[in-house]
Amino acid sequence: MSHLTGKINSFPRVELVNVATPLEYLARFSAHLGRDVYIKRDDVTPLAMGGNKLRKLEFLVADAKLKGANVLVTAGAIQSNHVRQTAAVAAKYGMRCVAILENPINTESENYLHNGNSYLIDLFGCEVELVDELNAPDEQLDAVRLRLEQQGLIPYVVPIGGSNALGSLGYVVCATEIAAQAEAMGIDFAAVVVPSGSAGTHAGLAVGLEQLMPECELVGVTVSRVVDTQAPKVIKLQQEVAALLDVSADAKISLWDEYFLPMYGMPNEQGMAAVKLLARLEGITLDPVYTGKAMAGLIDGIKTDKFGKQGPLLFVHTGGSPALFAYYPSV
Repeated sequence: MSHLTGKINSFPRVELVNVATPLEYLARFSAHLGRDVYIKRDDVTPLAMGGNKLRKLEFLVADAKLKGANVLVTAGAIQSNHVRQTAAVAAKYGMRCVAILENPINTESENYLHNGNSYLIDLFGCEVELVDELNAPDEQLDAVRLRLEQQGLIPYVVPIGGSNALGSLGYVVCATEIAAQAEAMGIDFAAVVVPSGSAGTHAGLAVGLEQLMPECELVGVTVSRVVDTQAPKVIKLQQEVAALLDVSADAKISLWDEYFLPMYGMPNEQGMAAVKLLARLEGITLDPVYTGKAMAGLIDGIKTDKFGKQGPLLFVHTGGSPALFAYYPSV
């Protein structure tokens, strides 16, 4: 771990998470499912109602500051957790934030358009540019960057989800926390389950856990794509992160894609059943877009014996609870 930590610490970083997030045993949930399940509480990171993107922004915002940026430019859905947290970090550091947002499910629901993350994005002072579709996000972000530069500003583009190699280092850090917490608690996890969307969280964990817990299976539950299109995204980032840290990345990427339909951003019955189950057994809120669907995968994986090994499971809770208010009363 010392080699990995040393390499990570060679990269500039601002402090947003500060301390290791809790790793907790879900006693009633485990009893209900008949298998020990733990949860890594990245939903309680300390800024903007929590979530996984703060780990990525520690590295991305440090890079932005080094480059003298005064505007963060990013993109996502109207109910983007990533944009919410990016806007909050921009406010914290006295920077402007400009976000390109789409309505991926084409809803006219007032709650979706104005509540939940959308309300918080506005509250943090983010300047929103609505588009019909984020069909070419790199080019769309670059166009905003060029326009802001022409206005004399210094923009820094934060990719969707904060998911490039630099941002993904945040989840190598998370892997070091998981390994240390598992050792301190005397737990040998059979598998770690995480939502897999923009791929940075999944890729960072893949690199870190391969180095630190090589016998532990890492399962990414897709939230927006089938395996054939998601796997290349994760593998590309996995290799880029490994190259940054000068380590190998030979672990096979495991993805389950049976739980995200009908589409990204649209709740489904399995996901909402998982949201309600964890809320009623443990008082912990998931969300309809990411963690609810990923938890549905974990539950089904237990019921259908999909995990390769017996033993305790760890669910990485990446946050997203504000989106619950955006989907009410439809969920």
